[in-house]
Amino acid sequence: MRVLVIEDDPMIGRAVVAGLHDGGYTVDWVRDGADAELALANGVYDLALLDLGLPRRDGLEILKGLRRAGKALPVVIITARDAVADRVIGLDNGADDYLVKPFDLDELLARARAVVRRREGRSSPEMSYGALSIDPVKRVVSFRGAQVDLSPREFAVLEALMKEPGAVVSREKLEDAVYGWGEEVGSNSIEVHLHHLRRKLKPQLIRNVRGVGYRIAHMQ
Repeated sequence: MRVLVIEDDPMIGRAVVAGLHDGGYTVDWVRDGADAELALANGVYDLALLDLGLPRRDGLEILKGLRRAGKALPVVIITARDAVADRVIGLDNGADDYLVKPFDLDELLARARAVVRRREGRSSPEMSYGALSIDPVKRVVSFRGAQVDLSPREFAVLEALMKEPGAVVSREKLEDAVYGWGEEVGSNSIEVHLHHLRRKLKPQLIRNVRGVGYRIAHMQ
């Protein structure tokens, strides 16, 4: 899962980014509202963590702009504005959740996972398709009842494919899910991760749709 952190406080931003990285997420961080709008225009994120008191453009205006544009990106507001009226305004303008600073990082991550599940129409964190299941919370993968150990990037590729099991996912979308800004992406990096996944799971489990992308096959 790729997350955009929109936070101008360096200490809070560093802590949130580090916590997300430790949880296996791909993370980008911007520190003002104008940069946030540019980043969000790319459409590559699964979640935004949004501060309200931002330089150059207020966080609430960013949120309103997203919803006016019809974008359903899950957004969790993280802010020091703790009045009930502020919470009501944030939620009524399209936030999926609202968390007041200072907050516990584990709670933030749990809320983030919950809003993404709701947007994807899932009640459980576990995703299953045929004999394959993954749990993004515990970072556990099992195939035919046996647990499979994956690297963080292998897990990220598999998670991206499992969000719409059976659907074709382009190589570019897989890169967006796995690599953040400033990370070097080799010309065959995704293919290497897919090769390792096939070796660890089953060669026929991930199919190449020539010229389009890759999909998970339904296998028992």
